[in-house]
Amino acid sequence: MPNAPLFNDLAQGPDDGGAYWVTASDGVRLRMAVWPKGEKGTVLLFPGRTEYIEKYGRAAAEFGARGYASVVVDWRGQGLSDRPTPDHMLGHVERFSNYQNDLAAVLAKLHELGQPGPFFLVAHSMGGCIGLRALTRGLDVKAAAFSAPMWGIRFSPGVAPLARCLSHGARVLGQGQRYAPGTNGATYVKIAPFVGNVLTRDAETYAWMQNQVAQKPELALGGPGLHWLDEALRECRDLARLPAPDLPCLCFLGAEEKVVDPAPVAVRMANWPKGRLELVPHAEHEIMMEIPSTRRRFYDLTTALFAQSS
Repeated sequence: MPNAPLFNDLAQGPDDGGAYWVTASDGVRLRMAVWPKGEKGTVLLFPGRTEYIEKYGRAAAEFGARGYASVVVDWRGQGLSDRPTPDHMLGHVERFSNYQNDLAAVLAKLHELGQPGPFFLVAHSMGGCIGLRALTRGLDVKAAAFSAPMWGIRFSPGVAPLARCLSHGARVLGQGQRYAPGTNGATYVKIAPFVGNVLTRDAETYAWMQNQVAQKPELALGGPGLHWLDEALRECRDLARLPAPDLPCLCFLGAEEKVVDPAPVAVRMANWPKGRLELVPHAEHEIMMEIPSTRRRFYDLTTALFAQSS
């Protein structure tokens, strides 16, 4: 039986959802959710940094309408999963490889529940970084779709070398739990108005995200710590050296992307033999939460790929 809270009134996912507490191999307690009905297979939905299960309820509903079950996890340090620092709003992970421990716990629970395959990967932003690493380690999925994957972090011109030095230096000096410059403990959608936001052009979806963290502030997360930033930059650099996984892949990137660095995405997809890059005109960072026509194209193309790859 489900034993963790799932705020499905806020998530607006399918009615059959349930959430579970699972424990990673290093003792971290995590929350995961399963919307189990889907005759065509199960989608592993990997959220980005700051995100939480309920933000993907509508995505689960879209996949459910197309015949796919969905699984979502609160990564460690996010949502209702254990948060490792005294400041619970600080984005932190000790090692990026720890996220693979989270994934292993989720997969073990799915096996225990008897959730049927075939399995497919859909990964957004930081989840795209975690997902790519998992694929290089043999994650058993038939195909993958990425939304604005964090295979690099976007900085202003000339800032990237400074960010690398600052984040690493702060870590060495024991200051890694300071917020990265320009960020603080406030979650983005609470402080940024819709006009000029970097996530979506869809006002209704933006208001929906704002309402979620207003109703359940315990789900929210603020800016990243310098330790997290150092780990993220290292992981992106390491992944860039690896060959593309041998499976079908679609990667969606908004033409107005301002959060992740588009350049490593373009390079990766140009060298992914079974992959294709879909550049989405006018879209921002959140492809799955963009205007209706963009969302519909994402889900239609993604599930078409899954059907061809089953």
